[in-house]
Amino acid sequence: MAITPTQFAITTRQSLNAADAKRRVLATYRSWLRAAPEIQTMYSVPKPVSTIRTRIRQEFERNRFVNKLSVIDVLIFRSHADYQETMNFWRQTTHIMSYFKEENFRGERALPSSFMAGFLEGRN
Repeated sequence: MAITPTQFAITTRQSLNAADAKRRVLATYRSWLRAAPEIQTMYSVPKPVSTIRTRIRQEFERNRFVNKLSVIDVLIFRSHADYQETMNFWRQTTHIMSYFKEENFRGERALPSSFMAGFLEGRN
């Protein structure tokens, strides 16, 4: 856990070119991977560290083919903000578990699709 709230803060800046953006994305990705064991411990995630790392990889792969530098900079900023919130324990376990839909506390169908479907299932 962080000693000071600003320990994980990073100054926001623009990427100079595609190579600089790639370097920054890889640095962010590595910091997330290194933090996986600590995230598992802090939030009591009932998953192995390898599964957490796989999910982190999937989140980065979702945006793999983004080419605009301005969009990449925003994604890096959001990733840093999420990292800081996660490592400072400003999130709750439900926030972390929402990345794992199959192990989510309520499952995929948290709410019925319609009133009648919920009524027939016997849900209030």
